[in-house]
Amino acid sequence: MAPIIARRGLMLVLSSPSGAGKTSISRALLECEPELSMSVSVTTRTKRAGEVSGRDYHFIDAEQFGLMANRGELLEHAKVFGNYYGTPRAPVDEALASGLDVLFDIDWQGTQQLSEAARRDLVAVFILPPSTRELEKRLKTRAQDSAQVVAERMSKAADEMSHWPEYDYVVINNDLDASVVQVRSILAAERLRRDRQIGLGDFVKALREGQ
Repeated sequence: MAPIIARRGLMLVLSSPSGAGKTSISRALLECEPELSMSVSVTTRTKRAGEVSGRDYHFIDAEQFGLMANRGELLEHAKVFGNYYGTPRAPVDEALASGLDVLFDIDWQGTQQLSEAARRDLVAVFILPPSTRELEKRLKTRAQDSAQVVAERMSKAADEMSHWPEYDYVVINNDLDASVVQVRSILAAERLRRDRQIGLGDFVKALREGQ
């Protein structure tokens, strides 16, 4: 039986232009990675059909959001398509200290802020679509947004994709299952980083003492 070595959790960020597949990959990861939980952001946007407050987002008003930001209670926050999004700090800190990993579905602005706040804990993955045509097709197929919103998302996609060099890893999401395997491989490798295995020193000491 393999020894259990204490480790510090990590923050796994998935970013992409809308429609490239980060949400689908996130859902698949959460189903097969028991030590991974989703960071539930706060947002000022309106709840969509099927969304549940506290599971998908914490839906709050602009005044509440401003208070949280001013009190330093958000690890990152940004304005996207006219709405504010942010990550509550306390639950993330608690999870990492307990050796659990936290998954973030955020954009490049939020990733930059997380990097400034906690770069050693961060593993950032950018998801690219296989083509612009496929990206537009996916946005239209999911039927969540109006034609105008789809057009706005497509016009913003080029700028969003220009930030790929800021990320540790890049995955081209041509096939969902293959992309999930690739991100799981990244997660497995990052969990084994020496500086995250905080119990490794004691384990090696015991080995040297013949235990």
